[in-house]
Amino acid sequence: MKHSITRWAWLLGVIMSLSCAASLAETRILILDFELNDIAGITPTPQEELERTASLGPLLRDAIAKNAGYKVLPTNKDEQAKANAGFGYLLDHSDEAAKLGKQSGADFVVVGQIHKPSFLFAYLRVHLVDANSGKLVGNHYVEIKGSTKKVTEKGVANLANYIDETLRNREKLRTSTGFQ
Repeated sequence: MKHSITRWAWLLGVIMSLSCAASLAETRILILDFELNDIAGITPTPQEELERTASLGPLLRDAIAKNAGYKVLPTNKDEQAKANAGFGYLLDHSDEAAKLGKQSGADFVVVGQIHKPSFLFAYLRVHLVDANSGKLVGNHYVEIKGSTKKVTEKGVANLANYIDETLRNREKLRTSTGFQ
């Protein structure tokens, strides 16, 4: 009897995991371009830092699509610029980021910033926003030491893992409780 219950519990877990994976594969994510918050005191900001900042959105889009299997929607730079009332505005106003997501047909929006307090290290910061409710559902930071391409890619990969984990936990909660 005890083994029979254990098998049923195991089977139920497998079914829920498969259901969760199928549901997540249908999840549409809009990943906005990152902003640079360079307070390191190096004026003007070197071209390499601007290029690194510009690479973050595409790197994260690629990591989320390939590694986590989500549907990543194209970013409209003009719409993002129009919605951004000033530096850090979309990061601080989840409701406005959510509007961009809804316009694009996204379920979630990722708003990112690279915060650079020193030339030695920086923080990648992202907010994960539910496009339907406008609520912040994830706030993730990754410290990167140095500015090499490899270090940056590793930091972005870690962010992708955190976003994936947040969405998986949210989906498990939704499917186990029936809440949306």
